[in-house]
Amino acid sequence: MAGDIGACMWDLYEIAIPASVFGMPQPDLADPWYDLRICTAPPVPPPASALPPDHGFSLRTPHRFEDLADAGTVIVAAVPEAVVYGQPFAPGLIEALRQAADAGARMVSLCCGAFALAEAGLLDGRRATTHWMYTGELAKRYPNVQVDGSVLYVDDCDVLTSAGMTAALDLCLHLVRCDLGAHVANQLARRMVVPAHRSGGQAQFIDLSVPVTDDESLGPVLQWATEHLDRPLTVDELARRAGLSTRTFYRRLQSVTGTTPLKWLLNQRIARAQTLLETTSMPIEKVSEHSGLGTATNLRRHFTQRVGVTPTEYRRTFDVV
Repeated sequence: MAGDIGACMWDLYEIAIPASVFGMPQPDLADPWYDLRICTAPPVPPPASALPPDHGFSLRTPHRFEDLADAGTVIVAAVPEAVVYGQPFAPGLIEALRQAADAGARMVSLCCGAFALAEAGLLDGRRATTHWMYTGELAKRYPNVQVDGSVLYVDDCDVLTSAGMTAALDLCLHLVRCDLGAHVANQLARRMVVPAHRSGGQAQFIDLSVPVTDDESLGPVLQWATEHLDRPLTVDELARRAGLSTRTFYRRLQSVTGTTPLKWLLNQRIARAQTLLETTSMPIEKVSEHSGLGTATNLRRHFTQRVGVTPTEYRRTFDVV
């Protein structure tokens, strides 16, 4: 992982997320797990006016930016000193990012870490995102970057960028899903008590097996729905189970999840199909039935639109025969 590990607490938040996702072994989910190393420049006391007073603490690490050359994935955490406070990028960071990319590393940024990737020229001609407060600044500073402020993260093959703050968690779980599969990512998300939904325009969703919500009237019924996805569920039925009118249920679910009940159900069905394709040899027809998508044709259509590959191709990735 790369980034300036300075004193800013906002910076430390984006460091804590990948540390929690990749730095804590999960041998029952995948063994070996990731080998996370936090890299930074040699510590230099910041100018007295560079950061707000008493706004954080420092973090020491034995790994330096030159160690990034050996990484398979490089994650750049937020760099507020270069974006918010007008300070230079950490010495050696930009060149280290270029060298890591040249060596074939997958390059990832969290929040305003996208500015470092852009400074290194790694976002030129690519679609990317950052914290919504700084999308305009990113586009202004780096006009060759196709800035999209409407998404939680952008996956552009070997270069990925996330929006601000907790969107970093969405992207980190997406990396786990890409590397280790939907089942592992979903189980890890459940352990981290991550919501089953993310709002915000065209936001991409992390679909969990067990939905979590602070709305006490929705939590139980969404839990029940994920346990009965093989049934032909309707919005009216879910509303009755929640003790709400259909209109009120629709409004509350859309407010909490940022999507409609039918789209939420479709996301859950696709997630169930992914798990079945990864972990069983169940025929495609049965996968479609158990996930509530009906026919194999219907499964293929929705699955390909949502995941980008057919169910058969997805299964082949995980060597399920």
